[in-house]
Amino acid sequence: SMTELVVALLMIINGEIKEARIQATMSDCLKGKRVAKRESKSHIKYQCIKSKAELETNIDGSFSIKKLILE
Repeated sequence: SMTELVVALLMIINGEIKEARIQATMSDCLKGKRVAKRESKSHIKYQCIKSKAELETNIDGSFSIKKLILE
């Protein structure tokens, strides 16, 4: 697996990161965050971060975050 600096949209429930999705840019992330917030329950928080992450390759050749490397 490879380690890269990525922009990620985090879904946080009870202070725990439940999901992290790679975003193309920070502005894409903020857009996605706004949409997600509109459609979500109140106890779910969303956050955009730039972070190192361990990536894995999906079947279609795209990447997903295996784990965030928070420094």
